[in-house]
Amino acid sequence: MRKFGVSFNRITHVFISHLHGDHFFGLVGLLSTMHLMGRVKAIHIYGPVGLKEIIQMQLEVAKGKLAYDLIFREIEPEETSVLFEDDKVSVACFPLVHKIPTSGFRIEEKERERTLLAEKARVDGVKLEYFHRLKKGEDIEEDGTTISHLDYTKAAEPPKSYAYCSDTALSDKTVAAVAGVNFLYHEATFIEALRDRAKATKHSTARDAAEVAKRAKVGKLLMGHLSARYDSGKQHLEESKEVFLNSECVEDGQVIEVI
Repeated sequence: MRKFGVSFNRITHVFISHLHGDHFFGLVGLLSTMHLMGRVKAIHIYGPVGLKEIIQMQLEVAKGKLAYDLIFREIEPEETSVLFEDDKVSVACFPLVHKIPTSGFRIEEKERERTLLAEKARVDGVKLEYFHRLKKGEDIEEDGTTISHLDYTKAAEPPKSYAYCSDTALSDKTVAAVAGVNFLYHEATFIEALRDRAKATKHSTARDAAEVAKRAKVGKLLMGHLSARYDSGKQHLEESKEVFLNSECVEDGQVIEVI
């Protein structure tokens, strides 16, 4: 995060998919670093049953005390529910199929207010106090005249959505859970030559990830979590594009605009 210029203080919520080490071992180090940097704002942590005890034990054994609160919410293995919601986005979890309980996450923007055509409204003498109602899609009745919101606003951009599937085998449940998202991140640990290995470890191949993307009718597939045995994602990309053309292998630090 430091390398790519991402501020630690921007983090307010952390979502942990499962308790395999490569997905949570770094968490206590991150929390401790935030403490050393003077953080005082609480952090919400969402993860599997047992994560809270692990983090608390690590801090206690190290005699570490954070200057801010940790607020835990434990996710039940088969739970599909909204974990977090504010006026802009919601984050829901859903079960994946792995060797231990694992959750995927779906992040969705809320429907936004319509965009006010402010200059047109001012020129036409629309009162300022009507602006917020027009943006909400309301029509205004004034002196027997209707001021239509369609005349003074335009529809906002459609809400965007993103789904994150960490370690998982191919699953119909996953297809249903990520249906229609703009962008899907899906692990693609192996290529087809190691399908037996994928089955044994309950991981996905690039073709599996592409199948999910195709069947779920997502906008774009982002593949990661490639096995270290591969020098690049070239073979993964070749296999995935045979099934789902709009595929990409992603790298640390890459910035992708969800459109």
